Amino acid sequence: MATINRSKLNALLSGLPSGTPISSEDLAREGISADLAVHYARAGWLRRLARGVYCRPDAPLQRDPSLLLLQRQIPALHVGGKSALDWHGIRHYVSQVPTLQLYGLVSARLPQWFTDAFPSEYHRKRLFSSDTTGMRHTGPFEGRANAPDVSAPERAFLEMLSEVGVRQPLAEARELAESTYGLRASILGELLRQCTNVKTVRLCLHLGHELSLPWAKKLNAAKLPTGGSSAWVSQTDEGLLVLRS
Repeated sequence: MATINRSKLNALLSGLPSGTPISSEDLAREGISADLAVHYARAGWLRRLARGVYCRPDAPLQRDPSLLLLQRQIPALHVGGKSALDWHGIRHYVSQVPTLQLYGLVSARLPQWFTDAFPSEYHRKRLFSSDTTGMRHTGPFEGRANAPDVSAPERAFLEMLSEVGVRQPLAEARELAESTYGLRASILGELLRQCTNVKTVRLCLHLGHELSLPWAKKLNAAKLPTGGSSAWVSQTDEGLLVLRS
């Protein structure tokens, strides 16, 4: 029986892209029990990453298949904010060790096997009213099969702005905004109308007009949730942030 299951393991692993993690549930569907998976790990035929997570022993982990496994475990997990902007080519510098920004619908903790391989942060965020039923304008990167879910540039821009004053420097946000001239006003407007964060809406409009970005001219601020006529004020590490409607 062990020989038969070893053959199943070989067949399974040979069909997996190099560096792809696999769960004990995946192994069980192939007839390999949790106990047998532990035996194979001890024998060196599998590498154990954590309880119930394994990979081939002959290759380092790859980011995208690892994200796909996490997507099965954390509802609506996706690459967002500054990381998604970077993936879409919107950046002002290249960090030597960029921290991957991940977002989802529930409180969760990224497993150590993932963060050790890919420095990353996870944020539970419901920035738009539609997020209660799913993350609009997220999907497989560039529409490719077996690619992890990533925010569209418009959503990523707003996710990044929502972090200003928390963990995102305003100066860097402004520099990134300078490269967003290609954002689609129709999608940006749709997301802004659903945005539940007044700061994000006002900051988007402020930067758009300050930098004379093409999409800003197409947005009707009167139809956006800017939170009334009072100024929005917050103390940040860079000083007082004042946003007027």
